[in-house]
Amino acid sequence: MSRPLLIAALLAGACSASPNAASSAPVQADSATLPFTVTEQGKFDTPFAVTFLPDSRILVTEKKGKLKLRATDGSVSDVGGVPAVAYGGQGGLLDIEIAPDFAKSHVVYLSYSEPRPTGSSLALARATLKEGAAPSLEGLEVIFRAGSDGAGGQFGGNIAFSPDGKLLYLSSGERQRFTPAQDPDQALGKILRLTLDGKPAPGNPDFAAGGVRAETWSTGHRNPYGLAFARDGRLWEIEMGPKGGDEVNLILPGRNYGWPKASNGDNYDGTPIPDHTPGDGFEAPKVFWNPSISPGGLMIYSGKMFPAWQGSAFIAALSGQALIRVTLDGDKAAKADQWGMGARIRDVAQAPDGAIWLLEDGRGGTEGQLIRLTPK
Repeated sequence: MSRPLLIAALLAGACSASPNAASSAPVQADSATLPFTVTEQGKFDTPFAVTFLPDSRILVTEKKGKLKLRATDGSVSDVGGVPAVAYGGQGGLLDIEIAPDFAKSHVVYLSYSEPRPTGSSLALARATLKEGAAPSLEGLEVIFRAGSDGAGGQFGGNIAFSPDGKLLYLSSGERQRFTPAQDPDQALGKILRLTLDGKPAPGNPDFAAGGVRAETWSTGHRNPYGLAFARDGRLWEIEMGPKGGDEVNLILPGRNYGWPKASNGDNYDGTPIPDHTPGDGFEAPKVFWNPSISPGGLMIYSGKMFPAWQGSAFIAALSGQALIRVTLDGDKAAKADQWGMGARIRDVAQAPDGAIWLLEDGRGGTEGQLIRLTPK
């Protein structure tokens, strides 16, 4: 693990006149150690996820329930029509992804914790992004609800589309309830495989059973916070463990990943959990961390700006305050680099030009920076 590298404030006078415009100067860091130049591109309130439009504009979700559209000149607009969210803890407005046919349809998908009569539930919605002077989401439709309504916990909510663009994968956290992750009739603690309309996808391991079982691709997950396909079509996931045991998993149909019966971490009260062991019936992680790094978002790099990193997985680390690179080789993964960023990193994304962008978490009343990484 590399020494944490503190990212300081911008040089005096470096910011442009607009608070939302990109800075012209790099954020200060240990330039002798970091293999990239770090440039601040704006600040957001409680940001959670960042995704790019094909023309390099950016959508950023803020957990309190706002969606922002950042133009290429750095100006930021509020997007109207965002659904009401149950904000608090790990709940709020979560992931956002553009549809595979966005260039034609202008459809976006978003996940969030939806207020319900008896608490809240993970919801998945889609809408059309209408642009102009006052951008908005129009025709918003909730196409999936995880159910098992109640209070608090981890929602997950990561969205990934199959390489052919025909199916949608959605992560669903177990909401700190433990046993639902092993209950085949609850959507909590699962990776779900759906049609683009939010229905169970034909070909799922237990499709004929109907209900939640028909939606389920894999089970036994705690708090999945990242989901992405590699260029070879394999699906990878990152997951927060309890006290230790954060995981990188290769997601395979019908497999059980063990939570809460197996983990390479322990419960927060110190009581042990059996480690993953060969023959225990559970799919073991390909990589794990102990102590925790608290993974946030996941991106698998395919750009040209950093050619040596093509095919690597990049992980945003919250408590680890780092950007982490993991190499992928078929069904194998290995730790490669860990760059301290001096702040909790919530999400990581690849821009159309191949630059790597990071989104800081923003806690304790501070805004989270949006950061661009480019080669030195």
